[in-house]
Amino acid sequence: MNREEIVTAAEAYWDTNRDTIVSDLAKLVEIPSTEDLAAAAPGQPYGPGPAKALARALEIAEDMGFPTTNCEGHIGFADLPANTGSSTAQLGIIGHMDVVPAGPGWTFPPFEVTEKDGFLMGRGCLDDKGPSITALHAVKCLSQLDVKRPYAIRFLFGANEETAMADVAWYLDHYDSPAFLFTPDADFPVCYGEKGGFDGRITSAPIADPVILDINGGVVTNAVPGDAWALVKADAATLPAAERITVEDASNGTVRIDATGVNAHAAWPERGISAIMLLVDYLLANNLCNPAERSFLELVQRLVSDTSGAGVGIACADEYFGPLTVVGGTIRKEGDRLVQTMDSRFPTSITGEQITSIMSAQASQISATFENTLLMVPFLVKPDDPEIRVLQDAFQYVTGDTEHKPFTIGGGTYAREFKKGASFGVNMPWIANPDWVGGEHGPDEGVSVELLRTSFKIYVLALAELEGLDIQ
Repeated sequence: MNREEIVTAAEAYWDTNRDTIVSDLAKLVEIPSTEDLAAAAPGQPYGPGPAKALARALEIAEDMGFPTTNCEGHIGFADLPANTGSSTAQLGIIGHMDVVPAGPGWTFPPFEVTEKDGFLMGRGCLDDKGPSITALHAVKCLSQLDVKRPYAIRFLFGANEETAMADVAWYLDHYDSPAFLFTPDADFPVCYGEKGGFDGRITSAPIADPVILDINGGVVTNAVPGDAWALVKADAATLPAAERITVEDASNGTVRIDATGVNAHAAWPERGISAIMLLVDYLLANNLCNPAERSFLELVQRLVSDTSGAGVGIACADEYFGPLTVVGGTIRKEGDRLVQTMDSRFPTSITGEQITSIMSAQASQISATFENTLLMVPFLVKPDDPEIRVLQDAFQYVTGDTEHKPFTIGGGTYAREFKKGASFGVNMPWIANPDWVGGEHGPDEGVSVELLRTSFKIYVLALAELEGLDIQ
């Protein structure tokens, strides 16, 4: 079959099975599959919700005729055997059945699929149950086509992507990685690399006779903090007003200072305004600190005031990922010490060991300590590798879009955990949704049916053409 015939067959499959695809998605969305380690048990290592959603996904795959395996609730898979040749190489697709909590602000039922004006609404419709069901049906469609398949295709259903990716760690301890794998859990056209991930923690020496009685900013390490506050010894009447700063008398010679920034994911820090930066700038400008606190805050200021890392000497870039980014996610007072965390997304031109060395040297200058708390090396498949070219070509053929090119990201997906992989759709971020349609992790999460339909055709064509490569 040529490309036109494959895409025509994919369109026919979608038109015939569209209602079944939506029904399969609804069977998954109705399960609140958030991690609950307190309720973990044998067969449900991440809690009952993810285990139930995993079992449901495998039931859907079995109903399609695929042999399936449930790996003790950690992860599961469905297999499409090769139909020609004797290669032991395997292609893979991986989606995840766990979701983040619904959270507040929904106008649609979060754990039902509501179809409205061409959109499917519900938690997981976009991340990642909708894309996963779409890709699973693409494998089913491929199985019915007159296409040579020298490589088996394994569809992996993850259950722990939103938190620790312990599902993939378990899988790779027990099974070999596919030779090439993609995940429908990001953007089109194709992401071929993910920056390294580095988290760290700066802890001051014990501080005597503090001016800062308490300080608290941010919620998580991997985000630009939107709020921060400090309780300090001061007279509120003597303190000036400042943009995004609120000063309030807290009695007994103390003042509470609140800073309001703009939250943003650490992968895109330019979208945010650090509340820790605002707060630290104010404390330093108004001498609301003793000498030991000042030394610590000045280091924090250098860290959070420039997301390129230039302030702390780690700025760099490479040809694939562009510049390093860094944010200071949280600040706390723990006993008589101040603690600041950091998150950096780094390219191939620096290593985690180098970042640790540079940050440790600066911390030691103020008698503080530095600890690296998370390290993920950069993940990169060259954009001219044949697998990446196949995915890009399939996207271009189906959509006619030659403007958007392969790209890298600062975030992380399942793809980085495997031998060779990419993230591949379903989002097309250049297409605007109505205001009432939310995105991943937010209220009223939704996805366009037409986007899923287009993605389905791209996946069928891409899988057919991956089968034509010389894969080792």
